[in-house]
Amino acid sequence: MTTILVLYYSRYGAVKQMAQHIARGIESVPNVEARIRTVPSVSPNTEATESRIPASGAPYATLDDLKTCDGIALGSPTRFGNMAAPMKYFLDTASSVWLGGDLVNKPAAVFSSSSSLHGGQETTLISMMLPLLHLGCILLGIPYTESDLNTTTSGGTPYGATHVAGIAGKNSLTDEEQRLCFAMGKRLAETAVKLKK
Repeated sequence: MTTILVLYYSRYGAVKQMAQHIARGIESVPNVEARIRTVPSVSPNTEATESRIPASGAPYATLDDLKTCDGIALGSPTRFGNMAAPMKYFLDTASSVWLGGDLVNKPAAVFSSSSSLHGGQETTLISMMLPLLHLGCILLGIPYTESDLNTTTSGGTPYGATHVAGIAGKNSLTDEEQRLCFAMGKRLAETAVKLKK
């Protein structure tokens, strides 16, 4: 069985929804499973800690999730054109994965959500690509053969799946955004299977 890690941080739920659509795309490929994981929030209060197990939703990721996957989809909301601090914090702990070469030659894709159409989605995607390149991943985007890239008036980029959540995160994922998430997950899974042979 080929396993693709869908690793995300979601503050208001949009990136979590995207992760679920990406996982559906992954699991549309025979003999491929999606392992959905999240990361805990971080706090400026040095006394605050999260519980070891989240109250609901996906379990927290461990470095073993990175070491044992056959590919990875990495998602974060946009924070000033960058990935959110909880995702950056988790990736900053991955030195052993880098030293061990555990993600070398494994496919990776990225996804994000922002409150506005020009809210830094593409730079956020690129900010997540940088550590993946250092970890040795093979980056995948969404090709323009996905016709939704040409017609979307909301999220969707060739760099990765995106969503425009609107102020206070009130916008649901559009049909195009959902299909682009699915397509990205499917492409990631198909590539992982080919690379594993």
